[in-house]
Amino acid sequence: VNGIEIYSMKIDSKVTSRFAHNIITSRAVNRGNVSKEVFFDVELPKTAFITNFSMTIDGVAYPGTIKEKEAAKKQYEKAVSRGQTAGLVKASGRKTEKFTVSVNIKAASKVTFELTYEELLKRQFGKYEMFIKVKPKQLVKDFEIEVDIFEPQGITELEAEGTFITNELQNTIKKSFSGKKGHISFKPTLDQQRTCANCSQSVLDGDFTVRYDVKRTTPDNLQIVNGYFVHFFAPTNLPKLSKNIIFVLDTSGSMSGREIEQTKEAMLKILDDIKEDDFFNFILFDSEISTWKETLIKATPENLDEARKFVRQISAHGMTNLHGGLMRGIDILNAAHEENLVPKRSASIIIMLTDGQPNVGVSNTHEIEKAVKKAIDGRYTLYNLGFGSGVDYGFLERMALDNKGLARRIYPDSDAALQLQGFYDKFLNPMLIDVELNYPENEISDLTTNSFKHFYDGSEIVVAGRFVDSNQNHLSVDVRGEGANDALSYTTQQDAEQTAQAFQEQQYIFGEYVERLWAYLTIEQLLEKRLTATGEEKENLTAQALALSLLYKFVTPLTSMVVTKPEEDGNEEGIADKPTEGIDITIPGTCVVYVKLLLIVKLISIKPSFITKSYGQTSPLYYTHAPQPTWYTSVDGDPHFIISVPQKKDAICFNINENPGMILNLINDPVTGITVNGELIGDKRANSDAKIQNSYFGKLGIANKQLDVRLTVTPEMITIQNGDEKTGFTWLDSVTLQQAGLTLIINRKKNLVLSMGSGASFVVVLHQVWKKHPLHQDFLGLYTLKSDKLSEQTHGLLGQFFRPIDFTILEIHPGSDPKKPDATMIVKNNELIVTRGWQKDYRRDPKHGVDVPCWFVHDNGAGLIDGVHTDYIVSSLF
Repeated sequence: VNGIEIYSMKIDSKVTSRFAHNIITSRAVNRGNVSKEVFFDVELPKTAFITNFSMTIDGVAYPGTIKEKEAAKKQYEKAVSRGQTAGLVKASGRKTEKFTVSVNIKAASKVTFELTYEELLKRQFGKYEMFIKVKPKQLVKDFEIEVDIFEPQGITELEAEGTFITNELQNTIKKSFSGKKGHISFKPTLDQQRTCANCSQSVLDGDFTVRYDVKRTTPDNLQIVNGYFVHFFAPTNLPKLSKNIIFVLDTSGSMSGREIEQTKEAMLKILDDIKEDDFFNFILFDSEISTWKETLIKATPENLDEARKFVRQISAHGMTNLHGGLMRGIDILNAAHEENLVPKRSASIIIMLTDGQPNVGVSNTHEIEKAVKKAIDGRYTLYNLGFGSGVDYGFLERMALDNKGLARRIYPDSDAALQLQGFYDKFLNPMLIDVELNYPENEISDLTTNSFKHFYDGSEIVVAGRFVDSNQNHLSVDVRGEGANDALSYTTQQDAEQTAQAFQEQQYIFGEYVERLWAYLTIEQLLEKRLTATGEEKENLTAQALALSLLYKFVTPLTSMVVTKPEEDGNEEGIADKPTEGIDITIPGTCVVYVKLLLIVKLISIKPSFITKSYGQTSPLYYTHAPQPTWYTSVDGDPHFIISVPQKKDAICFNINENPGMILNLINDPVTGITVNGELIGDKRANSDAKIQNSYFGKLGIANKQLDVRLTVTPEMITIQNGDEKTGFTWLDSVTLQQAGLTLIINRKKNLVLSMGSGASFVVVLHQVWKKHPLHQDFLGLYTLKSDKLSEQTHGLLGQFFRPIDFTILEIHPGSDPKKPDATMIVKNNELIVTRGWQKDYRRDPKHGVDVPCWFVHDNGAGLIDGVHTDYIVSSLF
């Protein structure tokens, strides 16, 4: 086309245990005699995350880089001001996003585009489905789709179809499966691609869909690989539970015409599918609320006929009292359960459909969200359907997620009734309620969601997690749920050797697939939780999802990919973003890759008295202690100070919340003359959502009066002053400095170790965040190694705990967070209310850390520290 020939396009998909790794490679050549613009234009599923992109022009590669969205946005805006940009990703269609990049290439030059994306295939209606959009826009000499599937449970069925497949093309789809392997290839010749014998148009334009399922000899399947596990749960042959279903329908004036007719058409078809054991009712809301019946009604043939008559006479008028409609539906469900009108073992569901926004009754969406969540109280599942573009989709999604359901957009096309019916069909047959998959808490960290309100026939529950000990190779899981007739309860076990035996065909498996599956699922769930969170909790979830997105190089709503083109294109930058459902993206797309994994430890992670070994020549202790900044340390929830109490095999932790600029005395030993003070810094700007602003150490001053030495450490510089002599270093230096009674070692961009005479040794750890981060700054952590060398008179926020401390715990009882009980602590003759929490300890595992439980003392350590925290504020670093 226009002198540009796409001579090769290959779509290569490898699926291992439902996790799909897809590479689209397109090769083009400029057949003209002048420079031409080449377009790479593909559509991918909305559920996928882009993980890589590159273009290679005449052997020179131009890779995309994934960055935090804010950074990409700034880079993009800078490029916009120079007129050098291109937005790369846009939402397109119901299921897809379009990725487009273009580049100018010289006459006779060749370009290769390669885009990689990954997704977890979800099971619906008894099959896993992988969807590939095919649209090369011209005849391609070498066109191929190749799909390799590897499922350790074994494959029971495999099918492939294309909306564009003609009778002649049908034979070009090659399918085979045997045991654990499945293979599909589609490789039409040039002539087979033509719309007619001599036509130059391509028939390849539409959807290519692969569906398969696996063998299920047991209700579930556990796989353990390299310190991670995935657990698939999909029992078969269970009796179906009855449903109690309330349809809450918007009948306001904006629904009049085609929308209300399509809704009625869908409801009539749904009534055909309601089982006789089910109970149901209709609530209509416009300016007023009306109900078909005052209670839930059994789906007898007579009642279904009456319901059809009711649906046929529905009309649309008035305003939108959405809150009133939902609350009436919840009241009816409550009454049905309280009066035992419905079976105890049954699934209660609310399906709400609206095309607009609440404008009568309670119209504040946040108030509606709160009221609905309080009224449902975790007992029922809420599914919200947004008809057309006039809805506040974010509101519908938050409200559904808050109540264990999900939201979907219904597109106002001719098939809207089929869309509505298709959505309902997924929830046609509930098999279990209140499903819980319980894993040993002391063995697993960073577990994805493991409790589910409903399990529906034809679907699958997937849970993944990371082992605390990455060498652990076995796992035992307790599975519980409530079925139609009785409770489901059993234990399942697996070890890594069994997984390895199932995975002998290594060529079918891409690297670290379980770890990447875990990361994909974790990010997906963190982003969902983030939608309904506020304040510090939202910041924490955002930070975790962002750090994982950067670490595993996923383009998510928090990251973007920046693609820089060659100089001939003026180094134009394109940006690929992940479009968000229900939000109009006004800033064109961005893809960004990782700079330096950040995350803020709120003040410092201080591990006092229990780190007492000196560092030696062989394996320096400070390497293993220095915590690398990783996402496992959360932004908001961490204690600044951790005090080990070895005789109790336990720990106490507390925060100090003070303003940036304040200087705190950490250690003060009048005998050895050693003092350590730290100056607080905050974020670059205040976070309006947070009640307490982040603070951490931006400057440390370590002094030894006897040696007349002062060391000042910031995230930029290390300055040592001995008497009147001053020496300065940066963190880019690698230094070993020895002088009278003092040794200083700087490990480039990591940490420094300071030993002073026979006194203590300190490690200062550099935590670097990404330089253009909109909020956070670089900061420091402090570890004391030889604290036993300090005198009995040592004091300070840290120093006072270098002497043994004892405490007693009484009356453990539930706290405000169900996972964190409260208790009464007796310490220093004070009675304190404390909360059980945890912190990551990076001593044994500097990469991932280990969860260390501790008792959290509130109110700036009041009652634990001597005096009050303001007593430790000093006027200067020295």
